[in-house]
Amino acid sequence: MKNQDTMMQYFEWYLPNDTKHWERLAENSDHLKELGINYVWLPPAYKGAGGKEDVGYGVYDLYDLGEFDQKGSIPTKYGTKEEYIKAIQVLKAKNIKVIVDIVLNHKMGADETEEVLAIQENLDDRNINVSETKPIKAWTKYTFPGRGDTYSNFKWNWTHFHGVDWDDSTGTASIYKFYGKHWDENVDKEKGNFDYLMGADIDLNNYDVIAELTNWGKWYLSVTNADGLRLDAVKHIRSEFFPEWLENVEEDLPRDLFVVGEYWTNNIGTMKDYLEKSKACMNLFDVPLHYNFVKAATSDGTFDMRTIFDGTLVQTNPEKAVTFVDNHDTQPGQALESWIPDWFKPIAYSLILLRKNGLPCVFYGDYYGIPEKERAGQKEVLDQLLKARKLYSYGEQQDYFENADLIGFVRKGDFEHENSGLAVVMTNRLGGSICMQMGKDFAGKEFYDCLGNVKENVTIDEDGNGNFSCHDGSVSVWIIE
Repeated sequence: MKNQDTMMQYFEWYLPNDTKHWERLAENSDHLKELGINYVWLPPAYKGAGGKEDVGYGVYDLYDLGEFDQKGSIPTKYGTKEEYIKAIQVLKAKNIKVIVDIVLNHKMGADETEEVLAIQENLDDRNINVSETKPIKAWTKYTFPGRGDTYSNFKWNWTHFHGVDWDDSTGTASIYKFYGKHWDENVDKEKGNFDYLMGADIDLNNYDVIAELTNWGKWYLSVTNADGLRLDAVKHIRSEFFPEWLENVEEDLPRDLFVVGEYWTNNIGTMKDYLEKSKACMNLFDVPLHYNFVKAATSDGTFDMRTIFDGTLVQTNPEKAVTFVDNHDTQPGQALESWIPDWFKPIAYSLILLRKNGLPCVFYGDYYGIPEKERAGQKEVLDQLLKARKLYSYGEQQDYFENADLIGFVRKGDFEHENSGLAVVMTNRLGGSICMQMGKDFAGKEFYDCLGNVKENVTIDEDGNGNFSCHDGSVSVWIIE
């Protein structure tokens, strides 16, 4: 990961189910390159339980990348295997690294049921049993009749899972732990034990399961030639699993993988603990920073902007932080909905795109919009911020975080990038100005607000200082005229 690397999450939850997403991605690759995007995070590409209606997190068959007639369609929501591989090849030809989304926590959409002995668990505390052992009918047999034995002859049954959330014999939704199985210990402690999330919970202690997932990982990386992995729901998977699995999957790879995990917590201590227990084998999305943005945007101006990075991963361990504003889980209508209001988005994106630390990730829904929820994108603003990152955001960083409402920072540029250097001023309340030092090399230079919010230029004085301003509830990004 280099200093100016930038990621885009190239999907949102409500993309049309037209199987054309991979084609659109390939067609848009030149634009992404022009923006300075050099990592693209793609959605889960394998067949989900909902076929082409499935976003991809309801995993059915990891080997079906839109190749087999299963779950009512050959293509996935995003297209066919051939289109997927072509899109990846197009991106990589433009030196854009491809991050693929993988879900190893659960499976859904089984082909057959089995009678299994199970114990019903308390929904809010998974350490408490609420029934004696009893037989249930569980959807746990995965035979993949549309694919057969192509690529793998492994067939899943109840012994490969910890439990399920449905008893088909009684039509009862609950959480059922299979007799003789135990929820893994080294997982998040929410709900007492958060091993179980959804569907049929995969037993990642089972030797045959580990061997199959290792074989699949090697096959998938060979087929796709992907540069990295986005690991879904890692808080629900024992912390020892991924260091071992990644080591085995990567052993024959001719390239190093970039790996980022989704550990959804607002507690920086929990994130630090997970990084330690997982041997820092991955980066993590900076969820606490997202929630700081939420607080700053929804506090009616009472949030202290000086604390915007307090308790965040980018502050405590910047080399492991992937910063973001919103994503497919926080967007309107989703389980973790915590949408950043539109007025604050340019402020938040300035804080992740124009500073030194962390790998910033731009959300597709923020850039292109979310028509399903009547949310307009902020393409024009993000184009300017991405351009500022690509051309001007270099050199020493100096913060001016003295005022609870109005904060700023400068990047002083470097010799390698002509006219580089910028100044940023923002507020979640009342506008104003901050005198900030760019350096004597900038004396006499004129700066303008590339976002167009403040119309008057700023001239740097002989000591290298400039009086940079922004309007109420706004951000201004100042670059050389």
